[in-house]
Amino acid sequence: MNIIRTAVFAVLFTSAAMWAQTSQINGIVKDSSGLAIPGAEIKATQTATGLVRNTTSGTDGGYVLTNLPVGPYLLEATKQGFNKYAQTGIVLQVDSAPTIDISMQVGSVSEQVTVEAAALQVETRNTSIGQVVDNQRIMELPLNGRDVHQLIFLAGMASYPGQAGLQTVRNYPTVVVTVAGGAPDSVGYSLDGVIHQDPYNNLSLPLPFPDAVQEFKVEWSAVQPQYGYHSTATVNAVTKSGTNQFHGDLFEFLRNGDLNARDASLSSGTR
Repeated sequence: MNIIRTAVFAVLFTSAAMWAQTSQINGIVKDSSGLAIPGAEIKATQTATGLVRNTTSGTDGGYVLTNLPVGPYLLEATKQGFNKYAQTGIVLQVDSAPTIDISMQVGSVSEQVTVEAAALQVETRNTSIGQVVDNQRIMELPLNGRDVHQLIFLAGMASYPGQAGLQTVRNYPTVVVTVAGGAPDSVGYSLDGVIHQDPYNNLSLPLPFPDAVQEFKVEWSAVQPQYGYHSTATVNAVTKSGTNQFHGDLFEFLRNGDLNARDASLSSGTR
């Protein structure tokens, strides 16, 4: 019986962790008068990879597309007796669940109404407060040692408390971060939906180089249940999943004391 309980808990925990690295789209399909449209075929296509998710609106017109990897999407809706609906420019970020309502017009399916996602996508399912550090900042901001952890401090409630009271026996640098005034070892870290923490000091394990990280999100204040193993905050990072185009990176990493700035404590005549 204990083995069964352990197996069930492991499956549920893994499912929650995997959901944490993905996103979802939900909303209601309505006609021009505001009445719900049941049975509409909804399709979301990730334009970078061609990944497709499909669903059908319910009797109340509601729909949910779950387990969507981050990235740009095209949202389409079709229903006999209505013009085809297409919305472009939707960009899903890590652990987001925007509400996108669809308004369909009476007409022929062969005709299409295209909408650009210029309006704000409303988040109604997540109760936490958080901030996403996107790929542009990860790739373009200067990083000491190419350590992505330093970008966590871009989140408004993250700060560096110092190393006091924290011990490590690892041969890699341990980054100490406190969020919203909480203890550093009360911040949860995950990478691609899997716990990414050092069991010795409960701090983060090294993250991949910025070339491999897509984005991450720092959340605090009433975080979602899947992050319940830490009380203060969570840092949820996802790696790049690729596109339909071949590409690569080349960089040179040089650390040499001869290139360092002169120590201000030394006189101008000494080195």
